[in-house]
Amino acid sequence: YRPITANMRASVLAFLATPASRHSHATISNRALQRSYSASTALSAKNYLLRYEYIPDVLEKRGPYREGHLGLAKQFIAEGTCLSGGPTGEVGEEVPTGALFVFTEEEAAKKYAEGDPYVKNGIVTGYSIEEWNVVLQKED
Repeated sequence: YRPITANMRASVLAFLATPASRHSHATISNRALQRSYSASTALSAKNYLLRYEYIPDVLEKRGPYREGHLGLAKQFIAEGTCLSGGPTGEVGEEVPTGALFVFTEEEAAKKYAEGDPYVKNGIVTGYSIEEWNVVLQKED
């Protein structure tokens, strides 16, 4: 098992952010793929994605709860069960429509959502927890 590094997460996010037209027609040989991605490493990292949906006026209403929301996230990061998190939204828009957090344990993702002041006070209108199995990752 190899923990996912910030560089690995950035590579995945950059690939996902690339328009499909820029990578759907690319031809990669098996040899090139083997050089870029190691098949010898057992890639069985299992993470959990916590997705939030926010109210439309999140920026105006989050103020009283923001410190508690961020403080709780920092606790989970310090414990090592939250790898990263932050707002999500439409490209080019300033107002986030939700958030995404990556956890190492399903129970930690549940515990975070249940204790988050944004959830308790209606800033989050809905959330889901999904399992994410890392199959490919770039070798450092």
